[in-house]
Amino acid sequence: MQEATVAEQSTKIFTDVREVEITQAIANEFHEVLIDRAESDVIIIGAGPAGLTASRELSNLGFKVLVIEQNNYLGGGYWLGGYMMNPVTVREPAQKIWDELGIPYKKVKDGLYLTPGPHAVSKLIAGACDAGVKFLQLTKFDDLVLKNGRVAGIVVNWMPVSALPRNITCVDPVAFEAKVIIDASGHDSVAVKRLVDRGLAEWKGMEPMFVNDGEEHVVHKTGEIYPGLIAAGMSVTETHGLARMGPTFGSMLYSGKRAAEIAAEKIKELER
Repeated sequence: MQEATVAEQSTKIFTDVREVEITQAIANEFHEVLIDRAESDVIIIGAGPAGLTASRELSNLGFKVLVIEQNNYLGGGYWLGGYMMNPVTVREPAQKIWDELGIPYKKVKDGLYLTPGPHAVSKLIAGACDAGVKFLQLTKFDDLVLKNGRVAGIVVNWMPVSALPRNITCVDPVAFEAKVIIDASGHDSVAVKRLVDRGLAEWKGMEPMFVNDGEEHVVHKTGEIYPGLIAAGMSVTETHGLARMGPTFGSMLYSGKRAAEIAAEKIKELER
């Protein structure tokens, strides 16, 4: 065994920790979250701007919230404003949500504001984490749990399972339960489409771009698609056949807030 020299010891920076202790710390924390949030008040599918906003709002209200995300990163398309250019925009009054999160921005013209996407996303993610939201990344939505005429949970699997060769893909998923599910999976609208497959909901697909029209309607149409399932963000656009909004994010943030309000109301109704 090599001994550290006196000179090396005097310049030592980090505390000694065994490799196995690092592994145990990671595994214990992960499983603690998995067990605690296997039954949540609200499960949100997708960690884009709508899902993150809804999660933060609900957690701040005291609800137990789990967000699943199929990517290894959070934030969805909020990192970029469009065409691989990272400044993002919102229209009045959505800049007030940036004020809540302490995101600096500049006024482009009356009613239009701009900030770097990475700054906006990192503040929104931090706000959700600070509120107590828990996340499972690389987790792919597979199906819904349906009980007594309402959505009661989701079925998920490890995302890389879908990339395995077909002859070794017999890896069963697992289920999480919740009082309310929010589909914030964006264009995929994965949970809504599972209902459509079974003839329990309708799905129209997105119409061509019209920012003013699309942003208004996505907030107004945010709501319960089926008992226990709420659509938020771009999932609303796709489900109801609304106009494409393009690279502006005010309605994503407001749709997340509206989804959180509706989820809170639905949970209160269940508990009466």
